[in-house]
Amino acid sequence: MSSTLGTPPPDQAAYMLRAAAGDAGRAYKQRLLDLLDIRAGQTVLDVGCGPGTDLPALAERAGDGGTVIGVDHDPAMLLRARERTAGLDRVEVREGDAHALPVAPGTVDRARIDRVLMHVAEPADVLGQLRRATRPGARIGLAEPDWDTLAVDAEDLETSRAFTRYTTAEAVRHATIGRSLPRLAGGAGFRVEAVLATTPVFRDFHEADHTLGLGRNMQRAIDAGYVDHDRGRRWFAALSEGPFYASFTLVGVIGSR
Repeated sequence: MSSTLGTPPPDQAAYMLRAAAGDAGRAYKQRLLDLLDIRAGQTVLDVGCGPGTDLPALAERAGDGGTVIGVDHDPAMLLRARERTAGLDRVEVREGDAHALPVAPGTVDRARIDRVLMHVAEPADVLGQLRRATRPGARIGLAEPDWDTLAVDAEDLETSRAFTRYTTAEAVRHATIGRSLPRLAGGAGFRVEAVLATTPVFRDFHEADHTLGLGRNMQRAIDAGYVDHDRGRRWFAALSEGPFYASFTLVGVIGSR
């Protein structure tokens, strides 16, 4: 067996595009898009747009008279986003930090943040920036996982639980932010209109290893002392040998100003 478990760390842009293309990714993104209720001529903001995965769909809803602004801090992501939207005149891709959005105050009609708040330094400050950027009557959509709900089926249940403990304690900065979205959105001055819970389910081991980082994160859990070396490697090897199941909860919030 290789000394490194699972797939190597993926190219981040390719990872985001692949995750969005899966059944679970398409389903929750479509629901969030529908509930945002983007109308022709509106200005739409995508905070942490990454490689521009969702910018074309937002632009289609905003129409020729609308404007879509994608913001990201990563030059590689910005390059991919600009390539992806090269033929869309009403899409602007801007370099910027979510904690200091490069958007004039009170100019945005619709805004979304999708799986970004779990990584930022101060989620509440980012939502404060979002409120500053939106105009009265604006609508926002937020989506974040709650990694404390990560469940991986295995005969060695205690190791699965240890893997989840490592994920929430070490692997993700704000691992349980999904459950906090309604409170944080309300605290930022938004009126919470709807709270959604989706459960992405993985039945394919290789897809789960790519998306959830089963192998690479188990290796890190072993190195950090959360799991015994031999027990962790047996757990990972057994996952690929039979029927596979893993899931987690993704929480969405629709809010308004």
